[in-house]
This record gives sequence, C-alpha cells and structure tokens, in this order.
Amino acid sequence: MSTGGEAVPSDRTLIGWTPSAEDGPGREFSGPAFLDHVADRLAGLPTVRAVALGGSRAEGTDGPDSDWDLAVYYRGPFDPADLRAVGWEGEVSEIGGWGGGVFNGGAWLTVDDRRVDVHYRDLDVVERELAEAEEGRFHVEPLLFHLAGIPSYLLVAELAINQVLRGDLPRPAAYPEKLRTTAAERWHGTAHATLAYAKANHAPKGRLTEVAGAIATAATQAAHGVLAARGEWVTNEKRLLERAGLRVVDDIVGMLTTASGPSGMTQAVLAVESLLEPETPRPVQ
Repeated sequence: MSTGGEAVPSDRTLIGWTPSAEDGPGREFSGPAFLDHVADRLAGLPTVRAVALGGSRAEGTDGPDSDWDLAVYYRGPFDPADLRAVGWEGEVSEIGGWGGGVFNGGAWLTVDDRRVDVHYRDLDVVERELAEAEEGRFHVEPLLFHLAGIPSYLLVAELAINQVLRGDLPRPAAYPEKLRTTAAERWHGTAHATLAYAKANHAPKGRLTEVAGAIATAATQAAHGVLAARGEWVTNEKRLLERAGLRVVDDIVGMLTTASGPSGMTQAVLAVESLLEPETPRPVQ
C-alpha cells in the first residue's frame, strides 16, 4: 500500500499544525503554508522521490515549541550540497555524517524562524529494511543521544507513522508478527545482559555512575521489547519509558547515592530486573 503526496490542505485539521502564537507577526508563512513551502523545496531536490512529515507533528502530540521533522526519500546518489544551495540557515551534514547506517545524515535548519530537522532516507535501504522486518530480522545501531541505539526497523516505523507530503512511499499494513517475537526477545535479552554485567562487575565495586547508567540503558532496551511485543512502533526514545510503563525506574535510580554501597547498588539492580520481566505478547488491535 502506498500513500500519495498531494499538496498539503490549507485547513485547520492539518496534522502537524495547531493555530498558535507560532503563526504570529514576523513570519512569512502560516503553519500549512509553511509546510507546503518547505515540502515543495525539498521535493524539488535532485533524486528526491518523496517527502514526509515525522515526529510529534505527524503524531499530533506537538506543542508550540516543537520543531518540524521532515524526511527526504531519495533514489540513487543524493548530494547534500543541493540542500545547502537552497540557502536556509543551519548545518547540513554529508551522507553518513550522523554515524552512517540507516540514520545516515540530515540537517538542522532554521526556516522562517522555525526549527526544521531534515533526515536523509535512502529508498533502497528503506525497502530492504521493510522486507527484513517482515521476516523478523533487524539490527541495532548506535546513534547520538540514544541510550539503547536504534533498531533498523525504525525506518519501517517511520513509514507507518509519518505523513507523506510529496511523492509516494510504501506503508506496512501492520506490525509484522515475526518482528514482534524476535524484537521482543532480543531487546529483553540485551536488557538482562546489561543488568547482569552491572550486577557482577559494577555493583560489587560500588561504581555508582556505571550502575545508574546500566539501569538506564537496560530500562530503555526493555521498553523497546515491551512495545515490540505489543506491536507498537517506535521512532525515538523520548517517551519510550512512559509508553512501556517503566517510568517507575526513576524511583530506583533516584534512591542511589555513593552511600548506597555495593549492597544497595546490587539491590537496585535486582529491583530493576524484577520490573523488566517481559510482557506476554498480545494481539494487535
């Protein structure tokens, strides 16, 4: 199934725009016209085949200060110099500038006094990861600002959630059943291993920072597992613990101090282990 990318409607029901002070004086475009303008410019770049709106504005959870997350889907070689040539203020990375892998670069821009993040998406890679996800296969890559890294099926999650503005993109019909099983098992396995290592190596030595870091990482890994078992897509870690019902881990981390000592730190790890028992997968509604 693919979603067309006709012009963005200029009414107030548009996903990604709520009437607010962000459309005040000093800005050339209102929300819908702004999105139209940016989408048109991005869609006109060489080799770009589609443009999509992502993040909180695609999900309808945005606030007045939310930035605008847009993805450009290209086929063949994409040259970031073409994006720089548009003339928007900001930083434009090279391909692979954000670490390579599936999250292979982008730009942090200011357009009409609004923050705009542009992500590069290689359609060949996107289609490959869509096929891999259907078979329950994925890998995890490190990415700045992410405790657990990102699963390669993030690209598929974006296809499921994002709003296509221009062009056409494939859209998964549902969360793949095979992926629900393999992702839940792998994420819970890595969470268990992370805590086991902390319990064996850091807690006995009273290493507070290492223990707290391991707990935070394991909680994030387990949250991925919880949502995979439920068949719920994830595109970042921002609300991951809340969605998985694991915000209570804050209470355990908050009680840790250097005075906790090896015994207290070990008890904290054990408490988190008991919280992170995997859920039984439930049918997708």
